[in-house]
Amino acid sequence: MTGYTSELLQRAAIHSALGEPARLAIIDELSVSDRSPRDLGSRLQIPSNLLAHHLDTLENVGLIIRSTSSGDARRRYIRLTPTGLHTSTPRRISQQRPMLFLCTHNSARSQLAAAIWQARTGQPAKSAGTQPALRIHRQTISAAKRNKIEIHDIAPTSLKKIPRNVQVVTVCDLVHEELRAPLDWWHWSIPDPVPSGNATAFDAVVAELEARVNQVVNSTVTENGVKS
Repeated sequence: MTGYTSELLQRAAIHSALGEPARLAIIDELSVSDRSPRDLGSRLQIPSNLLAHHLDTLENVGLIIRSTSSGDARRRYIRLTPTGLHTSTPRRISQQRPMLFLCTHNSARSQLAAAIWQARTGQPAKSAGTQPALRIHRQTISAAKRNKIEIHDIAPTSLKKIPRNVQVVTVCDLVHEELRAPLDWWHWSIPDPVPSGNATAFDAVVAELEARVNQVVNSTVTENGVKS
């Protein structure tokens, strides 16, 4: 009997896992974007067999979650868990560019993401879709009102060209894969609430996007090194 609490032992396991530079680099990368194992390996120059070992270690201590793509079911995405992160301190990133959130129909997730980003940061954000719907989903407007998010009932926008000097964030697995997203884009693997069409699914998306935005904001510094 050591007398140590289970929480203390868990924290020690997390710190032990992060004592390996490659695993700490993985956490840094995932602090702003979900990544497929292939993308992680490419960005961090880690061989696939070694990457698998590092991901297993991080999963075992509860720092990451693996999920199946809602686009290509053969593909998986790695994301940070919302718990356990208080025990680690991901590197601070510098984020000064306007945000562009992308999904398929630009009727739900990307609209909410842009509105939440602007409300939380006061910084500009836009959204677009590769196959825009005729109108924003009615449940998107309702969810925004319930959660006190300012969103205007405007027509979805078609993605024609990626503007220069923006940070692109795909919030749809299908779009992320169809566009073969460059490695400097961010990806948030957010479930599509439209198929269910119920308020609970849309509120869950709002909660998930709020958590993602807060995670990025808490990891962001200005060019002068001051936390935003």
